[in-house]
Amino acid sequence: MLLSVMNAKATVIAGLTALTIAAVPATPALAWGEKEQGFVAGVATAVIVDEILKNRRARMGAAPVYVAPAPTFVEPRHTYVEPRHTTSIYATPAARAFQSYSARERKAIQRNLRAWGYYRGGIDGSFGPGTYNAITAYARDEGTSLSTTAKAYGVYDGLLF
Repeated sequence: MLLSVMNAKATVIAGLTALTIAAVPATPALAWGEKEQGFVAGVATAVIVDEILKNRRARMGAAPVYVAPAPTFVEPRHTYVEPRHTTSIYATPAARAFQSYSARERKAIQRNLRAWGYYRGGIDGSFGPGTYNAITAYARDEGTSLSTTAKAYGVYDGLLF
């Protein structure tokens, strides 16, 4: 019986101590002003919200993290481009026909092309880009083409005679 009295006495002392400890922190809070009480309420709210968020994150698992794929090297594709076959102006029927005339006649053709406003280069009797552009423009304006050597002779003869 003595043992049960001592247990009861220890239980009563522990209970009174717990009540005393619980009552003491609340007492100064009542003595604080409104601002201090608001501060304590804000801190308590922040602690509670933080715990709620921690619990939610723990239940949901870790947030997905984007991981960029590792860069890989892609071998460039080799494509073959068919070369464009352009004909040199020196291999055209107009050039072949022009070269068959004498130097005096070639200069006369260039002079006449200059007189008509088609040629702006020097009168040297040689066939080049300036002569080619002038003779093709003249032939186009005359309504003919220089697709064959015979047609080119016709255009040159028209300029000479």
